Amino acid sequence: MTSPSYEIRVNGILPPGALRDFEGLAPSVRPVETLVHGQLPDQAALHGLLARLEMLGVQILEVRRLHDRRRPAQQSPKRGSR
Repeated sequence: MTSPSYEIRVNGILPPGALRDFEGLAPSVRPVETLVHGQLPDQAALHGLLARLEMLGVQILEVRRLHDRRRPAQQSPKRGSR
């Protein structure tokens, strides 16, 4: 089983070191916000990240759990067929 993926939208740009210790996350900076996305091992890690962001004074705008959009292997379309 893979770890759940999350998307966290925050106001402004993250301070340096905000994602330290969260290797599975990558920030995408937009003009007035940062979108952090990636896998976290469990909800404890999610809560740890949210606590760190709050400690750094980051305004959290949205947290979403992303669903795995990949199909299970047995339901994959066969090659060459449509």
